[in-house]
Amino acid sequence: MAHELVTPAEQATKNDVDYIFYELTRSICPECKRVIDAKVLLRHGKVFMRKRCPEHGEIESLIYSDAEAYVRLSRYNKPGTIPLDFSTPIANGCPHDCGLCPDHQQHACVGIIEVNSACNMTCPLCFANAGAGYNLTLDEVKGILDRFVETEGDPQVVQFSGGEPTIHPQIVEMVRAARDREIPYVMINTNGKRLATDARFVHQLAELKPDIYFQFDGFDRNTYEVIRGEPEILEEKVRALDRLAEIGCRVILVPAIERGVNEHEVGKIVEFGLSHPAVRGINFQPAFHAGRHGPHDPLQRMTIPDIVSLIAEQTDGQFVDTDFVPIPCCFPTCNSVTYAYIDENGPLPLPRILNVDDYLDYITNRPLPDLGDEVKSALEGLWSSAASPGSSQAAQDFAISCAACGLPGDLDLEAFADRMFMIMLQDFMDPWTFNQKNVMKCCKEILLPDGYQIPFCAYNSVGYREQAREQLTARERARIRARREGEDFNPEPITFDFSDKR
Repeated sequence: MAHELVTPAEQATKNDVDYIFYELTRSICPECKRVIDAKVLLRHGKVFMRKRCPEHGEIESLIYSDAEAYVRLSRYNKPGTIPLDFSTPIANGCPHDCGLCPDHQQHACVGIIEVNSACNMTCPLCFANAGAGYNLTLDEVKGILDRFVETEGDPQVVQFSGGEPTIHPQIVEMVRAARDREIPYVMINTNGKRLATDARFVHQLAELKPDIYFQFDGFDRNTYEVIRGEPEILEEKVRALDRLAEIGCRVILVPAIERGVNEHEVGKIVEFGLSHPAVRGINFQPAFHAGRHGPHDPLQRMTIPDIVSLIAEQTDGQFVDTDFVPIPCCFPTCNSVTYAYIDENGPLPLPRILNVDDYLDYITNRPLPDLGDEVKSALEGLWSSAASPGSSQAAQDFAISCAACGLPGDLDLEAFADRMFMIMLQDFMDPWTFNQKNVMKCCKEILLPDGYQIPFCAYNSVGYREQAREQLTARERARIRARREGEDFNPEPITFDFSDKR
């Protein structure tokens, strides 16, 4: 039997997919928190994560809105620094062995202690899902700080958070305990309500002068209604900032930017920050949907390039996209930052007058310019999660960088501190965007009693927060019960085991 010839035109046509398969990583299912494979795809100029849970099906999320930048920025990936000690063994694999376990690829630039779970607000958007539960004791916090010193040797930044840490009855003593351990930069993460209403508390802070990480999402009533549930809170926030200026505390404004809510206010926040005497910088955070949050479309979330574009559009060119450079100590697409020299003409971003690429490109290994090692060390100090704008160390690093590019080098450090301004963008991962590769190089750790140091995004996405809160709340109740009955209180160590969710 003769075979009929099939012409090429009659053959079936193979089709190309509409994306570039960029890499394979591991993530989690937003529903059951099962660890699953995830593909990172480049499509239509953006970066997406696609994953499939055997139980809950396919999930796709936007993770970066600039595909070209996502690929290019890998050259800013600095080799990690290993901590002096690890707290957990490798047993079930990342992200179930936190931490830190020996598989982790970075030390803790920033240690975060959540001193309580309660808050004086009930924000609709709250990654901590703040509410009644527990207060850490001063002795527990001292133990956490001592372990932080053991693992880091010379820890640079500790941040007291919550809940709302300012309502903890021993927060001042906790800040003092961190100061006693010679941790240079001690921060309080706050919504500002107590600062606005409690003059005695502000007076207590005047002695210790912690840096203040200050929730500030914009100016419109609708912004605060949607994000914080309190439409009239702006006046209270400004009063708190004015009080902080009076006592000389450095402030970083922390706006959560949610699509369809407050992206039109980005430029006004920058303008306000530049004009307020207490504010030394802004840390814009695309809203991430962990803990308590409303309905959202994971394909439409805000990402760092979106906010950079909004800054450029809404500041009339005072800052543009090329002013922002990734922070190399964590994964480069997690953070971006710029510093500006402020004079009578306004802000002059440092990357416009000094080619930061010459110093922070860890892939190309290009020869450094004259004085390169000194400038590189200064830039690494600034382009770090541990940098505190306006501090003496940051001012020194800023002065060295400015001198290298021709700006006045004869100002004292206090003058340089007054002239520097930082804008940072920090994109935390939620269960929809969780990327194990990024988590393994996370340098912001939640510090818990009994020595645990858990990467921030793992703590808020995988299930650690829920288990820690349950056990800390049980410990609090047992402590209260023992005190009431006149008994000694010797709690069992907290242990984590997520092997059943693999």
